[in-house]
Amino acid sequence: MKSFLSESRVVIEEGMEIKSPRELLAMERAGRVVAHTLAALQAAVEPGIRTRDLDAIARTEIARHGAVPSFVGYRGFPASVCVSINDEIVHGIPGDKVIREGDLVSLDVGAIVDGFHGDAAVTVGAGEITPQAQELIDATRDALVAGIQAAGAGARIGDISAAVQALAESRGYSVVREYVGHGIGRRMHEEPSVPNFGKPGRGMLLKKGMALAIEPMLNVGTWRTRQLEDNWTVVTADGSLSAHFEHTIAITEDGPMILTQL
Repeated sequence: MKSFLSESRVVIEEGMEIKSPRELLAMERAGRVVAHTLAALQAAVEPGIRTRDLDAIARTEIARHGAVPSFVGYRGFPASVCVSINDEIVHGIPGDKVIREGDLVSLDVGAIVDGFHGDAAVTVGAGEITPQAQELIDATRDALVAGIQAAGAGARIGDISAAVQALAESRGYSVVREYVGHGIGRRMHEEPSVPNFGKPGRGMLLKKGMALAIEPMLNVGTWRTRQLEDNWTVVTADGSLSAHFEHTIAITEDGPMILTQL
């Protein structure tokens, strides 16, 4: 995402490619920790729970699996999970806020195993949500699937971007442009940036051994955003609902491998 990525760019050769089976195994392990943590968080989301309680669950799960949170202390971020609610797109800081019936809750988690990162996000509903909210969740998840399917060796970053944008706009949603996916590996945010909008056939060539975090953020209204006074939480400029999904993938000879699913 832009706010994380802007001060953590690295030379591509230093981190973007997985250079050995050992490194891929570490990323797979980190991805599984993230997946287990997100599963625990999803099960815990219900009306009445505080967002800081979700952070406590994330810390416990990540530690239980022998990993380290990616987010704690990252450029001063104070928590193990980003919890973003309703019009909050990304980077929500857990605290005393209580989740209410019908809320949309985005959960974004990162974990480190043997020096390698996994990063993923899901959006879920608390209790009974509106059909509009469910349709947004479904479209954002489908946009992630479309982006992953476009991420084969020999494709380009723009093919991922175009696939996400086409799916989102075909459902009537806007795609956030100011925050994007990213390369991942020894650092949580590496080159290249992976926008959720663009034209096919453009951008960096995808090669075997690359690892990417693809993360569509779709809004019901405008794609424009603003940042709250906490200097982290990003919300939709018009107060409309937003949803966020993310997976870490590796580019292989057989196609994209999702590292952050059970």
